[in-house]
Amino acid sequence: MTDNPPAVIDADAFTVRRTIHIDAPIDTVWRAITEPALISQWFGDAAFEALAVGARGTLSWPDYGAAPVRIEAIDEPHSISYRWADGAEYPGVPDVDTVPSTVFTFTLESVESGTRLTVVETGFESTRAPEENLESHRGGWDFELDELVALLEAAA
Repeated sequence: MTDNPPAVIDADAFTVRRTIHIDAPIDTVWRAITEPALISQWFGDAAFEALAVGARGTLSWPDYGAAPVRIEAIDEPHSISYRWADGAEYPGVPDVDTVPSTVFTFTLESVESGTRLTVVETGFESTRAPEENLESHRGGWDFELDELVALLEAAA
């Protein structure tokens, strides 16, 4: 499995960023970050109305609960942005527009040996505990994106 650097926090901008390399073509990585059945294999149980701007859905984890999600932007196969709210902080899957939320954007770039994927999550200043959430999500992106790399590179 490709060894990638960890996510980093920019506390001044309230963002988390991680750039990784995946030894898989961009179309394979695109499907893994947009198709609910594939997202469910590496991230959380995913359900979405559609792959379209404005489509709503959830990401769920057995020990965490469900987080409401909305697709904010799509530029296939180069980027997709999701808005989500903290499912544990706001149980019962509230509307993502009624509670503090963050946006995470995946950007994909074809490179000679696969795909460079960057995730940037923004908006932590609107959450109840910005510093705690920054650190929690930094660790989460390390774990989850390592799962994505493992899944896709094992299939290659």
